[in-house]
Amino acid sequence: MSYSISDVIGLIAPLQKKAAESAVEHLDRLTKPPGSLGKLEELAVQLAGITGQVKPSFPQRAIIVMAADHGVCEEGISAFPAEVTPQMVLNFLAGGAAINVFARQASAEVLCIDIGVNAELSHPDLLERKVRMGTGNMALGPAMSRAEAEAAILAGVAVVKEAVNKGTTLFVTGEMGIGNTTASAAIMSVLTGIAPAECVGRGTGIDERKLEHKASVVERAIAVNQPDANDPLDVLSKVGGLEIAGLTGVILGAAAHRCPVVIDGFISSVAALVAQRLCAETAGYMVASHHSQEPGHIQVLRELGLSPMLELNMRLGEGTGGALALHLIDGACRIMKEMATFESAGISAGEPAAEEDAK
Repeated sequence: MSYSISDVIGLIAPLQKKAAESAVEHLDRLTKPPGSLGKLEELAVQLAGITGQVKPSFPQRAIIVMAADHGVCEEGISAFPAEVTPQMVLNFLAGGAAINVFARQASAEVLCIDIGVNAELSHPDLLERKVRMGTGNMALGPAMSRAEAEAAILAGVAVVKEAVNKGTTLFVTGEMGIGNTTASAAIMSVLTGIAPAECVGRGTGIDERKLEHKASVVERAIAVNQPDANDPLDVLSKVGGLEIAGLTGVILGAAAHRCPVVIDGFISSVAALVAQRLCAETAGYMVASHHSQEPGHIQVLRELGLSPMLELNMRLGEGTGGALALHLIDGACRIMKEMATFESAGISAGEPAAEEDAK
């Protein structure tokens, strides 16, 4: 059965208010001052609203790593050559990358998807969803066609659907694609109106001269393609990437299945911004894992209304920050299930107003 992006969006509902309210009531009965666990309490309430369960758990979780190449690498915007993309995909599949290490620690499955790698790859664990062999050079013309961007989004939706059918209820976004911070900066600039120079970062570790060049390439790509800021698919197709489109689909798909989706770093957050512009309700299903070193990242998170859980000065991608945030999600869930209430522990509940008077 085929479906469209509008069909998927039609399945995305607001968070369940009653479940969220019940979670707040439960938290306030636990043996602690109200709100004393800060963001963990906010997370517990959000997870209740997403799932409709006051005490949810996520025994099966998947980190979806979308991999694709970028034609804009021809402009010399990265410290690494494009050949690294397929090499890293094989490293993921062999279990040797940072994301594999963190995934094993968090008891998460890594699903590696070839959605646009500019090489022929073969591995029994690789999910082959290739839309095309990398994007075109966006500094010279559109990165891809609108139909290809839509196909990549729907490929991401399909990966989520397949995982949900196998019992997965929590997703983390990850990516691999040399050049993808350049495409992400271009999308961010168009959708937010922020100047390219404020959107680009050092990515794989470029120097000051290359950073200025990278900003000029983004400016040129926007000038050449004239993407419509009011049409997220137009922006995605003209100055985006296949893995960014795939992750947009992952986020839409997770929301459509009422599953939380942990957003990793800058590239994943730009995909989240595209998803949010396609359907505002998706933001409620997102958990921002961390604040990366890419300068545009925190601004994208602000656009989404998200507050990151961690700040570790990371800039690797792959879903690494998202994998680390799984431990915080587990902590929030265990607090809801295992922590005693004042009543069950036989402890007198505090009276906030009286405490203030006593001071």
